[in-house]
Amino acid sequence: MALYEHVFLARQDVSAQQVEAMTETYKSVIEANGGAVTKVEYWGVKTLAYRIKKNRKAHYALFNLDAPAAAVAEMERQMAINEDVLRFMTVRVEELEEGPSAMLQRRDRDDRPERGDRPDRGPRRSREDDAVEGTEEEV
Repeated sequence: MALYEHVFLARQDVSAQQVEAMTETYKSVIEANGGAVTKVEYWGVKTLAYRIKKNRKAHYALFNLDAPAAAVAEMERQMAINEDVLRFMTVRVEELEEGPSAMLQRRDRDDRPERGDRPDRGPRRSREDDAVEGTEEEV
């Protein structure tokens, strides 16, 4: 069987519980056709780069699949019928990533302290200070 990464976007009007139900539905489609879903990640609601079907945000979800091509084709067919699915993309990969994906690692990195919480680096210099220092050195 081949290895795939599959990402789909659901409308922002749908609740997180409904997105979870959709992932379970598509997971059962893969398993019914002889495949396996090795990892499911919910990335949350994110802003889209451009509007898709009048939506500015969408729920993102990732599947790691170990399945035959027929199972993936059936899942994609059902996603195309569903009005709540805005977009989906399946990519065949050589090996599946272990551990959290890059999107979840980025979320952990974003949990750093805010800019105002950083330790003080000293007074900030303005351009006027630079101009005053420059005149003193010339004298």
